[in-house]
Amino acid sequence: MSCQSIASQPSRAPLRRGYIAPVTRIPQRALASLVTAAFLLIPLGVSAQTMQSDHWSPAQLLERAKHLQQLAAAGDGSASETLTRYPHHYTMLAFRNRAGGGELHERDADLFYILDGHSTIMTGGELVNPKSVAAGEVRADSVKGGTSQELNPGDVVHIPAGMPHQMRVAPGDTVTYFVVKIEESPGSPAH
Repeated sequence: MSCQSIASQPSRAPLRRGYIAPVTRIPQRALASLVTAAFLLIPLGVSAQTMQSDHWSPAQLLERAKHLQQLAAAGDGSASETLTRYPHHYTMLAFRNRAGGGELHERDADLFYILDGHSTIMTGGELVNPKSVAAGEVRADSVKGGTSQELNPGDVVHIPAGMPHQMRVAPGDTVTYFVVKIEESPGSPAH
């Protein structure tokens, strides 16, 4: 549909409070472009002289993740690496061949883009046997009582700061995902 035909369509009535729009499946290539564009717009507070843009295709990230698969196989079943650090966020690449423990980041939101594989994310609920591992970082055996969501390639997940979460990977499955860690105050209002 062209921009002209969209503009010539009759306007719809304004949405009322409590209205839930129908879910629309966005093609994976379009979603990847939108997610990439969003990541590039995040560092708006940086001066023009120090601004940089980064671009990775899913194929490039999956190629780069091959060494993470080897590290995960030799270690505890997961491996990640930081790709680039910015003033208020950073990007990572992660691979898992088994479930992780529960996590809570007091000051960072997580934005996951699933590149390959299949997993389940558990969000909300309570951390089981939580332990502080660093300033603002809590790890636990698991998450109980949360909401479970299946994840597949092309899916995007936002986990606000302060929310317990756990990536679960069934035996025989793997998951490779792109992560953006974003500075955020817990309970920040959505814009």
